[in-house]
Parts: sequence; C-alpha cells; structure tokens
Amino acid sequence: MATDKAYKVLAMAKGISNNKAKELIDRGLVYVEDKKVKIARAEIRTDTVFRIEYPEDIEILYEDEDIIAVNKPAQVDSYEIQDSIAGAELLHRLDRDTSGVLLLGKNREFIERAIKEFKNRKVEKHYVAWIEGVLYEKVEIDEPIFTVKKGKAFSMIDPVRGKKAHTVVKPEEIQGKKSKVHIEITTGRTHQIRVHLAHIGHPIVGDEQYGSRTQSKRILLHSAKMKLLDYEFNAAEPKDIARYK
Repeated sequence: MATDKAYKVLAMAKGISNNKAKELIDRGLVYVEDKKVKIARAEIRTDTVFRIEYPEDIEILYEDEDIIAVNKPAQVDSYEIQDSIAGAELLHRLDRDTSGVLLLGKNREFIERAIKEFKNRKVEKHYVAWIEGVLYEKVEIDEPIFTVKKGKAFSMIDPVRGKKAHTVVKPEEIQGKKSKVHIEITTGRTHQIRVHLAHIGHPIVGDEQYGSRTQSKRILLHSAKMKLLDYEFNAAEPKDIARYK
C-alpha cells in the first residue's frame, strides 16, 4: 500500500493546501479514528480517513471599556484570540490545550494596573483538572520552577535556578484511578500546574510531556475562575472536564 507524508495525504483528502494541512496537524486537530495525528511529516497510508475536530467558538464572558474576558476553547492559542480582537492586549496567557477564563486589557492605563496586580500576586486564579491517580487530601506545593524556552517550552523543578512557585490542590471527585481536583495558584510560572502535579506523582490526564500515560484529545485543565481588581469571571466547565470518561 502506498504511503506519503501525513500532511500531504490530509491536504489531498480534504482539498486544502499543504501548509493548511500541516497547521491543522501541528495544532492537534487531526485524528485517525480515535488517535491524534501528532507528526505532520510522518509516513501514513494514502487511503487514510481523517477527522478534523475544530475548536469551539470563543465565548465573550464580559466586556467594558477596560477589559474583555473570554472563555478560551482548548486547542486555540492565546495570541490568536488577542489578534482577533482589535485593540486588545493579553493580560496573561493560557497554554494552547488549556480552556477557560482568559483576560485582555483594552487601554494602556488599565493594562498597567492589571499587570501590577499580577506581579504583586493579587490575582486569584482557580483551575479544575483531571489527574492521574487517586488524591484524597489537600496538597500544597512550594517548589521552584525553572523553564527552558528554546523550541518547545519545558519546565522543571530546580532549587538552584528555579523561581518561587506555589500551588494548592484539593480533591473534588474520584473516578477509578483518576481524580478531579480544584487548583489555586498564587504565582504564574510557565507550565506551573502541570509541573507541580507531575512532581507529586499526579500528572494531568493527557499531559504526555509531563508524564501522563493516558491518551486524551487534550490536557484536561480548565481555568474556571479569576478575580482581578474589582472583577470576578467564571467559565463553565466544558464537557470533557465536567464529565470525564
């Protein structure tokens, strides 16, 4: 049976350009049966049947003259949302796989006030996630994190080079050998939640980069609530978080 590079086979099958096909694979949106196509240049059969799962629409939770709060779908880059809203600037970022509350400022005065709140650790950030293993009690993690940003960012616990990071994890629900947890962070290091949970032996479901052995369409992490200045924003849990199967 003939084979070719995955992005070329996808482009031919869907009638799109090679560049568009590669982009869809790189964004994690392309599946063959229940398996995600991860490598655009991997060899694959030319008769392969693909399925493309596009992200959900972006929901605006709140907007006024200073701020826009959106419910970011998984598989969408934070900068894509910034670029789609004229005059708006990200106040923070969520990983591509992470869904939930994302905040953007609309004027320089407010943006500077908001950034100061983040730097002074006065912003409340609450998440929910499904993790590997059974967690029965609250855990506080105070482990410094160091991030290597060459190529794909990777973070690690490093007492010497790392920066202070604090995460609080509380169990909410247990299903088999998986636990649903509530997470609050007072710092915002790159991949902080993912690294800290992996460090205590409970990587987030689907987070293969940090040790999850469970296949999932995405990393099951959701930004559920944020409090900034006099604002509070809540994003409803998507189906894959609300009901884990």
